[in-house]
Amino acid sequence: MPVEMDAQVLEVLGQSVPDGAVEPVAAIDMPTAYVDRAHLVAVCQTLRDHPRLQFSFLVEITAADYHPAEPRYEVVYHLACLGEAMGDSGGDAPPQRRLRLKVRVPSEESPWVPSLTPLWLASNWLEREVFDLFGIAFSGHPDLRRILTPDDWVGHPLRKDYPAQVRKDAAAWSPMQLTAEEFAANVRASQVTSAHAARPRVEGRDESPAGRSED
Repeated sequence: MPVEMDAQVLEVLGQSVPDGAVEPVAAIDMPTAYVDRAHLVAVCQTLRDHPRLQFSFLVEITAADYHPAEPRYEVVYHLACLGEAMGDSGGDAPPQRRLRLKVRVPSEESPWVPSLTPLWLASNWLEREVFDLFGIAFSGHPDLRRILTPDDWVGHPLRKDYPAQVRKDAAAWSPMQLTAEEFAANVRASQVTSAHAARPRVEGRDESPAGRSED
């Protein structure tokens, strides 16, 4: 049975962001709505901060490529209200619930949506992953660069028109600088340090290597 958008959420958004262009759609798992990208930040800020909503948890950001359809892309956001689990609502916490937002992104030369890092710091790496795999930029992101593929990688692997069979040597790769002997020596040194730290200490006794004497 399809899950409809909560009337309370629509009411609050309609009052707080009247130009937000929120378009609810039926979904099988959680309330879902399309949001115009120009109003995404304002809608998300209302969802996060309004006392009747409190969608304070950004769960996930992902995307989809519907090539050759237009608009080609959708960026998808999953939010959650944790209700009384937040512990700071004075007994008037809204119910626990989830919400999915979708933003349509046209197939332009540099597709983009605004970054949500000013609202949720957790969106930093999530947006970088979408940028890396789909080539969708996030305007206002503080450090938008690849996160899964090397910096010199060409293309975006989850686009529908990305070559299925690609062979490429990444110039950014460099071999490990430690030899096998150096690595083994580091492991042994760490084991000795850990074993010493785990020994029970006797009050008033100097347990440092310099303070120990041979029995």
